[in-house]
Amino acid sequence: MLIDLARIHVIAGKGGDGCVSFRREKYVPKGGPDGGDGGRGGSVLLQVDPHVRTLLDCREAPRYRADSGRPGSGNSRTGKDGEDVVIKIPPGTVIKDAESGTALADLVEPDATWTAARGGRGGRGNARFATPTHQAPRHAEPGEPGEERWLELELKLIADVGLVGLPNAGKSTLLSRISRARPRIADYPFTTLEPNLGIVVRDPERQFVVADLPGLIEGAHTGKGLGLEFLRHIERTRVLAFLLDVTRESPADDLRLLEHELARHKVELAEKPRLVVLTKADLLPAEAHAGAPSGAGLPDALLISAHSGVGLDAWLERTWQLLEKARAAEEAAR
Repeated sequence: MLIDLARIHVIAGKGGDGCVSFRREKYVPKGGPDGGDGGRGGSVLLQVDPHVRTLLDCREAPRYRADSGRPGSGNSRTGKDGEDVVIKIPPGTVIKDAESGTALADLVEPDATWTAARGGRGGRGNARFATPTHQAPRHAEPGEPGEERWLELELKLIADVGLVGLPNAGKSTLLSRISRARPRIADYPFTTLEPNLGIVVRDPERQFVVADLPGLIEGAHTGKGLGLEFLRHIERTRVLAFLLDVTRESPADDLRLLEHELARHKVELAEKPRLVVLTKADLLPAEAHAGAPSGAGLPDALLISAHSGVGLDAWLERTWQLLEKARAAEEAAR
């Protein structure tokens, strides 16, 4: 199961207290101050691990506390630093402040690390306060407290191609045909309740990731149906494939509804490269295939069938070409 939302409480370690101490050596009855500094408190870090797929661990164990630093000691010895706590998260995780909802970090690259709560600084020992006029200070600093906060983690899947469509448009069937993914498939709406990823291999040098996302309905941008769960994941895709059931009364109206919902969620989605695909060609007579796109009011659309394989090769080739252009545009923008 894909767990893509979690709320966690992070508490960094307190810094160790500084030490009040004086040298006591033979023949040196009045040695100077030698109290050491306290150690730094441990921090709580979030780190991207490509092998982690969901936020399940964060949801099941939402509280993370780092160790406190050890106090300083005599002979100017600094206390040991507290151990950091590293929380492994999947690529594509957005971190937000739980109270304000402000986005704090967006971690995508492998091993990218962000400090969620910084450990407190260790207090200074009395040796730090010695001066020519005050040679025997009898005070030291306490360690500073570590940071503490509530965070919201939100996973947005990273895929090259996002399959967009109404419920029961054939997205899951298509994904199972073009990749080794095995999403749940049934002849009723909302079979797909969570995103599924599949890797399409055209040849060893041409591979891309396709995301099958829950179906969209009118009002999805306000949270109706599974809208918000769907729309969050499509933000990172490079190319959108609008899948429309060719047997419905007006595929063109379905396309306008999908475009409207995407634009209302985030304007940038309307600017992504895209392909319009008519599905379920196997339900049409063979002689009707050529005129199906024009008959549906979508003359530039591609007609495919995940069951019979009609049009799949042409669609995958067009998809690869769009991906290449999208990647080139990304490189040029860097």
